[in-house]
Amino acid sequence: MKHATQAAFDLLDDVLEQLRRLPGLKEKSRGTFYVKAGAFLHFHEDPAGLFADLKESGDWVRYPVNTKAERKRLVAQAQMLLDH
Repeated sequence: MKHATQAAFDLLDDVLEQLRRLPGLKEKSRGTFYVKAGAFLHFHEDPAGLFADLKESGDWVRYPVNTKAERKRLVAQAQMLLDH
C-alpha cells in the first residue's frame, strides 16, 4: 500500500481541513500529522480505496476514509486520542 498522492489528498480535502482544526496536531507535510515530535496520522491509497493510519497506544491502526461516515469516525477517534 503506497502513501497517498496529491490527487488522493485532493479527494480528502474535507477530512484534512477537519484534522487541521484539532488542537495539538501539526501537519508536517500535506496529510502527515504529528503530535509534538511523534508521528500520529498519515494516509495511504491502494485499489481498495483510501485509508488513514492512526497511532493508538503505540501501534498503527488503519481506518478506511472513503465515505463521509468513515471520515467522521476517523476525526472523532483522533479527537478522542488527543483529549487523553
